[in-house]
Amino acid sequence: MKEYWVYILASQRNGTLYIGMTGDLLFRVELHKNKIMAGFTKKYNVTRLVYYESFDNPTHAIIREKQLKKWKRQWKLKLIEENNPNWTDLYDDFVA
Repeated sequence: MKEYWVYILASQRNGTLYIGMTGDLLFRVELHKNKIMAGFTKKYNVTRLVYYESFDNPTHAIIREKQLKKWKRQWKLKLIEENNPNWTDLYDDFVA
């Protein structure tokens, strides 16, 4: 079964946030980390994977991504803090 991911990247703890959706989380985060993708994450050095959710339906993932993007910043920070209080780069969990 294919997985779809909604993820949040941060430049640092309480720093600039980016929310995205992908069908290949590891590959997408590598693109951000290596600054291969021009745009927001490259410009603001947003490379730390601090939160993610998995879905088996792409429509559900897109809905969740849009929902999170509409949230107030404080709600996003709380979501990250509840699930990753040290703001650890969760990318390491995938490559370890």
